[in-house]
Amino acid sequence: MFWFQHGMVFLPAFLVVWSSSNFIVSYLIAIYRNDVDIIFPYISDTGAEPPESCIFGFMTSVTAFIALGTMYARYKFVQRLNEELRALRPTLNLWAFGFGLVSCVGMCIVGTFQETMVTWVHDVGALLFFGTGMLYAILQSAISYKLRPYGSSLCVCHTRSALAVVSLLAVLTAVISGGFVKRTKLHRKPTDQDYTFHLVSAVGEWIVAFSFVLFFLTFIPDFKLFALKVKAELAQYS
Repeated sequence: MFWFQHGMVFLPAFLVVWSSSNFIVSYLIAIYRNDVDIIFPYISDTGAEPPESCIFGFMTSVTAFIALGTMYARYKFVQRLNEELRALRPTLNLWAFGFGLVSCVGMCIVGTFQETMVTWVHDVGALLFFGTGMLYAILQSAISYKLRPYGSSLCVCHTRSALAVVSLLAVLTAVISGGFVKRTKLHRKPTDQDYTFHLVSAVGEWIVAFSFVLFFLTFIPDFKLFALKVKAELAQYS
């Protein structure tokens, strides 16, 4: 049996590989076609023009669905574990899953509405994705500590907390700096008045994205410990 066949490990493992590939493939195609600048374009810039926009939209939608499945599996695992431990309020786990669900919806919006076509819708989706995704990471970090020593080790708990803090700081940096970027365009010059704000905002966006990727990577040890089963029940009709 391979390592990714233990428990539900295949979910976070596939999510990490797929989402990372999404960012990298779209970036490389956009660079090859000279659609964006090499130095820190926005992630959305790399998926603004066809054909990379088609690839970015498809891969982002798949990422959202796999992320939702991973979050739901994590929710059920915490719920079952807490039934034995009574270590946290069930509403904390529910709120975390709710924020994760909204984040996945935001991700779908980002992948569907390119920033150069419907900018305000794309920006709303990005805020939902990054904002609620960051809240999800914070709540999951708190849950991890409360469930110790079951589930996550102390090292994993610290790692999740560090990634949550990094994502929080990066989200604030990206949003605040992005507010000073006056125009949406794919190619920028250092002589542009808002170039520094764009650069800081773009760096923050990339940091947030890969903080989320690494955060889900920390789920792998936990997902070795459980499996989910689907039970079908026929309704009784009179």
